[in-house]
Amino acid sequence: MAPRILTWSLAITLLGGGLASGDDLTPIEQLGKSIFFDTNLSINQNLSCASCHGPEAGWTGPLSDINATGAVYEGSIAGRFGNRKPPSSAYATISPVFHYVIDHQEALFIGGNFWDGRATGEKLGNPAADQAQGPFLNPVEQASPDNACIVYRVCTADSYPVTFEEVWPELCDIDWPDDIETICGQEDVMVMLSDEDRMKVEMAYDNIALSIAAYEASIEVNAFTSKYDYTKGGKARLTQQEKKGRALFQGKGHCKACHPSTGPDPLFTDFTFDNLGIPKNPDNPFYSMPPEFNPAGADWVDPGLGGFLETRPDYAGFAEENYGKHKVPTLRNVDLRPYDGFVKAFGHNGYFKTLEEIVHFYNTRDVLPCCDDIADPDPGVNCWPAPEVPENINTDELGDLGLTAEEEAAIVAFLRTLSDGYQQVGREAAATETALGD
Repeated sequence: MAPRILTWSLAITLLGGGLASGDDLTPIEQLGKSIFFDTNLSINQNLSCASCHGPEAGWTGPLSDINATGAVYEGSIAGRFGNRKPPSSAYATISPVFHYVIDHQEALFIGGNFWDGRATGEKLGNPAADQAQGPFLNPVEQASPDNACIVYRVCTADSYPVTFEEVWPELCDIDWPDDIETICGQEDVMVMLSDEDRMKVEMAYDNIALSIAAYEASIEVNAFTSKYDYTKGGKARLTQQEKKGRALFQGKGHCKACHPSTGPDPLFTDFTFDNLGIPKNPDNPFYSMPPEFNPAGADWVDPGLGGFLETRPDYAGFAEENYGKHKVPTLRNVDLRPYDGFVKAFGHNGYFKTLEEIVHFYNTRDVLPCCDDIADPDPGVNCWPAPEVPENINTDELGDLGLTAEEEAAIVAFLRTLSDGYQQVGREAAATETALGD
């Protein structure tokens, strides 16, 4: 059988069939899971996808102390950091291929993965698969010098319950150099291969990404097991405060404008991009990265979607009007955390540290003065810091919502019903609430 690459439509067929129960994974999903949690695929064999996308924290940053400060995670090479907090990898596979539509005579960009949408899905047919290839070779993340190193380590892994060869026959039949282990532990090198073997590496690397995306599309990751989900089947009931929060979410809070909750399994995102006027996170370690990674130093400003559009001749004309915009994230698992007191970071740069804080920002951003203009600033109490990017800020759907403190708390309570795993950890509470009624 000739080597082949899996199209995303075929991957969906494979991962959709053969699910014996809610806890089972198909072979491609199990392979993707093994790769997702494999630390050996980084240059120093110390960093996996899960290191930045921990399931216990809603498939985003799993370390409380990091979230409490810069919120950006260290790469495989000590002292190297990216520039944004990890987005959730849950429900990411449902994002459409990056594109735009004309809305009110402006280009409205939709889809893709990463905060700036640069994992478009144009290569492999799914943004999550395109995204999966990025961190392996990013020098501030897993930092592998060559995608051949990823293929070699996946092909020779002896701890995977399902091997790569079982799912993708013949692609591991590669004549590897004798010193490949040494090569793959160095920077700025390339594995020397024949043209035929390099072609196999490219196909295998694409199928590694598709395997990861298949796992991310599985019911282990896209679980739909929140309290909110169980209310639809009568297995749980919202409290009065949560009901009030849902009504505010749909109405006065304007949340549904970007986080729609319609349909049988709402994703709480419209996959568009927005500049919310979030301030700089002064603790972001990217500001102190060396010039080879951040030539602007402390003056660096995150261009968001506009920065990506500038790199594309077909989209560059839209860059200026999208400067500072970032992907609207799903609100599913927004409050999922491994224990009480665990700090989660919110916003593309992790500036906010509690749901209460970011909801209050949405409510009062345009009401409180700028902290630069008052003598004794207390951010979030009597002022807000200036936005990182003052252009293109969304002033139609947030900034001056007129919510009371009680209404803010109700919205937060509703958001906390969106965490997966409620069936496992909250069944007794659900039964009690059902018995008590409204």
